[in-house]
Amino acid sequence: MSNNSLTRKKSLESLLTAAKGMDLKRTLTAKDLVGLGIGAIIGAGLFVRTAAASAEAAGPAVTLAFIFAAIGCAFAGLCYAEFASMIPIAGSAYTYAYCTMGEFVAWTIGWALVLEYALGAATVSIAWSEYLNNLLGGAIPYEWCHSPLEVSANGVSGILNAPALLILLLLTALLIKGTQESATVNAIIVFIKVGIVLIFIAIGWQFINPANHTPYLIPEGTPGHEGIFRHGWGGVLGGAGIVFFAFIGFDAVSTAAQEAKRPERDMPIGILGSLAVCTVLYILFGHVLTGVANWTEFKTAGKEASVAFAIQNYMPGYGWLATLVTVAILAGFSSVILVMLLGQSRVFFSMANDGLLPKLFAEVHPKFRTPWKSNIVLFFFVGAFAAFIPGSMAGDLTSIGTLFAFVLVSAGVWIMRRSDPNANRPFRTPLVPLVPILGMVVCSGMIIALDQRTQVTALGWMLVGFLVYFGYSRASSKLNRSPQPASK
Repeated sequence: MSNNSLTRKKSLESLLTAAKGMDLKRTLTAKDLVGLGIGAIIGAGLFVRTAAASAEAAGPAVTLAFIFAAIGCAFAGLCYAEFASMIPIAGSAYTYAYCTMGEFVAWTIGWALVLEYALGAATVSIAWSEYLNNLLGGAIPYEWCHSPLEVSANGVSGILNAPALLILLLLTALLIKGTQESATVNAIIVFIKVGIVLIFIAIGWQFINPANHTPYLIPEGTPGHEGIFRHGWGGVLGGAGIVFFAFIGFDAVSTAAQEAKRPERDMPIGILGSLAVCTVLYILFGHVLTGVANWTEFKTAGKEASVAFAIQNYMPGYGWLATLVTVAILAGFSSVILVMLLGQSRVFFSMANDGLLPKLFAEVHPKFRTPWKSNIVLFFFVGAFAAFIPGSMAGDLTSIGTLFAFVLVSAGVWIMRRSDPNANRPFRTPLVPLVPILGMVVCSGMIIALDQRTQVTALGWMLVGFLVYFGYSRASSKLNRSPQPASK
């Protein structure tokens, strides 16, 4: 195979050999990885997307929408689990694509993951700032918690989003200090927010009004729900598209494969375990929320504060729980940012080790054994978005990057089963090729269902990535400088 070929691949043998020289510290257990997954998944999605999906498409059947979205994620999750167990290397979908579909596809997916991780971290840090100010009763002046592109109703223009920068700085410092320390802090945060979710479910169950669950599906002809994906079973599918974004993050577990103590066992547990735990919590949460308050009220009431609205209006005597929910949301945002920054730095670490990015992204701190320079560069990159760009501009770009990764990982499992059937697979995706095909179909369908502006913006981002690849990365690639054993 020509070294200049866009389809040149890294063999599985060379990947595993090279990984032995990359001394990231192996400190994470299966429990840590499940915690990282829950930390990335349970964020704003649970508290915001549930009410949005119920009001816009699914009604009380938002629980079924969660089940459908979880099935779509499970197909991709099973494929991730096979790759993560057989290729326990930092880099996630990027690394898997390099081994199965070649360098150009690997670069494309690595560049797309920036949309999920870096842009996702920026977007969530902006939301973190908003909720912190709400918790403090608006004590932070408008100009210091909004971007220069935003103007208040009183004509005050933003200067920069200081709280967003602060949380990014604190979490970046934590990541530089160490992965185990980061996982410990994440575990504490997960305990807090899952505890508050369980308290809401337990107390809210007593206030469920069965009439709010009847009819379970939005009837055809309901005003404002004329589209095929806005009522009935079509509404369940439409709702699944909305709540899917609440599941984003379980794939970030796979970026920490090189820091897992027993990756061949722990990675599948981390990926599939976190997905299973969150799915159960989501279904119970959706059932209680739509039982306490009628789904029609979420069209106008609450929006982001939908849970607090339900508590304050239908759960007398539990106003303190509304404050706890805000604390849970802040905690949820914090752990999502933490795992997103962790994931992005590990993807860049792998890309730099392959020569596709400058080597500073692969430099490991002599004491902490973390890619500290990558973390610092990411702080400035993500911080620039968080401080100076409104959160609304990020839109669903985070989701399209994730879905694209899901499609290619699903395809990669099928390809590698054919190209290297005898490779050691500690975890095997069941029902191949059916599961990978279903993963590709479901996730591709969700990409098509996203709005056109998001699709066009993502295309523009990818074109910039292609310029970087052909202008720098293709010539700098280690496969361009020294032949590697061809993959099978």
